[in-house]
Amino acid sequence: MSRTRRAKIIATLGPTSSDVETIADLWDAGADVFRLNFSHGTHEDHAARVADIREVEKQVGRPIGILMDLQGPKLRVGTFANDEGVVLQPNATFRLDMDDTPGDENRVGLLHQAIFQALKPGASLLIDDGHLRLDVLDCGEDWAETKVIIAGTMTNRKGVNVPDVTLPLPALTEKDERDLKFGLDQGTDWVALSFVQSPVDVAELKALVDGRATTIAKLEKPAALIHLDDIVKVADGIMIARGDLGVEVPLEQVPVLQKRIVRACRKAGKPAVVATQMLESMIKSPMPTRAEASDVATAVYDGADAVMLSAETAAGKYPVRAVATMDRIISQVEGDEHYLSLMAAGHESPGDTAPDAITAAARQIASDLKAKVIVTYTTSGSTTLRAARERPPSRILCLTPSEIVARQFALVWGVHSVVNTAHTADKDIGTMAVEAALKEGLGDDGDMLVVTAGVPFGAVGSTNMIRVIRIGQKT
Repeated sequence: MSRTRRAKIIATLGPTSSDVETIADLWDAGADVFRLNFSHGTHEDHAARVADIREVEKQVGRPIGILMDLQGPKLRVGTFANDEGVVLQPNATFRLDMDDTPGDENRVGLLHQAIFQALKPGASLLIDDGHLRLDVLDCGEDWAETKVIIAGTMTNRKGVNVPDVTLPLPALTEKDERDLKFGLDQGTDWVALSFVQSPVDVAELKALVDGRATTIAKLEKPAALIHLDDIVKVADGIMIARGDLGVEVPLEQVPVLQKRIVRACRKAGKPAVVATQMLESMIKSPMPTRAEASDVATAVYDGADAVMLSAETAAGKYPVRAVATMDRIISQVEGDEHYLSLMAAGHESPGDTAPDAITAAARQIASDLKAKVIVTYTTSGSTTLRAARERPPSRILCLTPSEIVARQFALVWGVHSVVNTAHTADKDIGTMAVEAALKEGLGDDGDMLVVTAGVPFGAVGSTNMIRVIRIGQKT
């Protein structure tokens, strides 16, 4: 089965989508990658979902990607003596400290030493996704006196965001490290790291992953935006996690940042995922709002590789319908006559290497000849990533001997990946490209194919050849 759209869909699994039948229905509706959120569930829960995904993969005969999303450090206030919490009045003073005694209307525990190490007078603390705001008046190594700027009710264990400072927190918590080992042993394809603040955070994750999966840096902290280009360079992909990002920066900046981050990813040839609240109303409603449909469309027009559903498919009433709705929105956008023009307008100059130049030439040739498919042969995936960066009007057929690489490309724009383990010699390139295009339903007699590969085969980064083939003629 071949998808006709180019942008991919990531669906999060959860309580309403945890059985093999629903996972199969989600795939049929358009899900290309399944996300396992390690903020919830046990290892046994996630192992069962991995097994179910792989069972669906066998049934449909297509590579399916699995994204494990690490929880990261969760910063929360403590508890209150009154379980209903306390009401904070405007301009009142309120103390945060390292004391785990239940709080009252004057203070509450905040048992995160790293926050107090980084706080300075004038810094803001946002509580409960920004519904409360406290500005620091004075602080010490284990306390902070604050002024209530945005008032309201504070209840037990509400989350804390500290947008104005870089927190001295480890990239991975002990829980994350346990989860990471488990997820890698289960064979997950992508690992997403939460609350990235610098490229060092991503480098630490990649050292632990050690090539067993590809990495995604989740951008949800202002500090990460300072180091955007360096983070994009180190990570294998980027997720624009608009939930926390929209808390830590002014809301009106989020659309601008989304476009900036997608552009940075396209320039580097790294996949970009737009996430959070895309079809939020479909958690309870069978239809999204018009604004949500426009939000998904905007991400696709921006050139995002994938858009993601979170609670809509994990805990919502209409998980399959949410995926089908997103699928229709993407298909409608990509059917717009201006869509590919926008992709071409955002095209970056190729890099100064032979593989970059050859891939850029393949895009131009495919466009001039109106070729149906660009066929890439790749071992590491680098050739296909270059082809996707070009955003060609043709489909991209990735032939790879690696099942892992094929699954990873389920997340990448425009790529239809196929595991091909047959021995390949130079004389067989054309035949194999034609056979694959016909078998996958991507081409027919008379269609043009543009083929890129590296000779000798199997050498990483050796793309050095282009061939043009017409199906039905001798190759």
